Amino acid sequence: MKRSLITAVIIAVVVGAVAIISHATGWFAAIDMPLKNWLQKLNGPSHDLSKIWQHNLIVLLGLATAWITITNARRHGVAILVLAIVVELLALTWVLSLFHIFFAPLPSILAVALSFGTALGYLAFAGRKRAGVPLSLFNGKLSHDEITRLRSGEIEFDGSARAFETSVVVCDLANKYDLADSDDPSVVTKASEKFTARAADLLRDAGAYLHAADGEGVVAVFGFPGALENHAEKAVRAAFDLARAFAENSSCGNGQNVPAGAHVGVSSGSMITAPTEEKQDIFVLGEPIELARRFCVANRFYGSKILIGPRTFELANNAIVARPIDFLTGVNAQERHEIYEPLAFAADAPSELVARRDSFWNGIVLFREQRWAEAYHEFQKARGPNNEEDAPLNLYLRRLEPHALHLMESPAS
Repeated sequence: MKRSLITAVIIAVVVGAVAIISHATGWFAAIDMPLKNWLQKLNGPSHDLSKIWQHNLIVLLGLATAWITITNARRHGVAILVLAIVVELLALTWVLSLFHIFFAPLPSILAVALSFGTALGYLAFAGRKRAGVPLSLFNGKLSHDEITRLRSGEIEFDGSARAFETSVVVCDLANKYDLADSDDPSVVTKASEKFTARAADLLRDAGAYLHAADGEGVVAVFGFPGALENHAEKAVRAAFDLARAFAENSSCGNGQNVPAGAHVGVSSGSMITAPTEEKQDIFVLGEPIELARRFCVANRFYGSKILIGPRTFELANNAIVARPIDFLTGVNAQERHEIYEPLAFAADAPSELVARRDSFWNGIVLFREQRWAEAYHEFQKARGPNNEEDAPLNLYLRRLEPHALHLMESPAS
């Protein structure tokens, strides 16, 4: 972003200088004078617009045109916008003549045209310059818009080994193993391919780098190749989109459609990335991928759809409503990571959902303190309307059953 702005400013200054000098030296006099005389015949005598306003408008239009061209992936749309600006400049000349002010449109039109052409030339040159780091590495792994940002230099990628702060999303078929046990292998393969293709499209469109998409699930990285401050929030939003996209087919298990929903795991942390020596692929190394896989698989045990790690929760906590679920071991057996289930984005969460989340959270705390009766009471308050299915809640209620039975058999104190 910063490089694009600097480039646009340089183009605007150079183009503005050319247009201003052309105007000051009378290069356009052969057209300006007949235009001025014709307007005076129609609308009466007029005086020239102040040079300060004229020159400021030239530079401003040059900057705006260069900036829009460099940062916009839709070149045809920019070309139409440039033509519209030209028409508006001609219209402005007519309107000002009604107030007896003559505005020479040609310098501003020249600034717009030169800025547009120069910006296109810069983009072409920048694309060739980056050919040393083949952008074909990203074909199929980034959306068209993200590749365009790479070519324009808005996303800086020099091919060197770098560490990025990222959020990794891993998703897989929720009932993959059930299908494998019960259906014909060709049906399972077809269902898996359908799921993988759809999930990969959703994650690419959300701005992620698609690291892998195969029978082991889909792995996508937010925060690479362009750094993102809100990578955790974007990753959780993509997880919600995945869950919604496959929820409609959650009851289908015949493999004819995308079956049985998605399980999603999200983990945030530092990743090291670089092109391989043969420049055939991107080398990615980091704990978040392994943890996101574990969180994804853990959904099968807890009955949840999305699980996120502690770092993701820390980064996105202000934007989401989430509840703690349990602890999982990390890459090292000594590590324990608390996992959370995101329920909704805070802006969309009704107060009833927040209240049930708070009751569930209290129940988890009391359960860990072995205050069984109080935990049971809080978990009961966390039930949804009409006894809607809540697998993690039911899991904890089942865990409490032997303790509740013991309390019922014990004499009242």
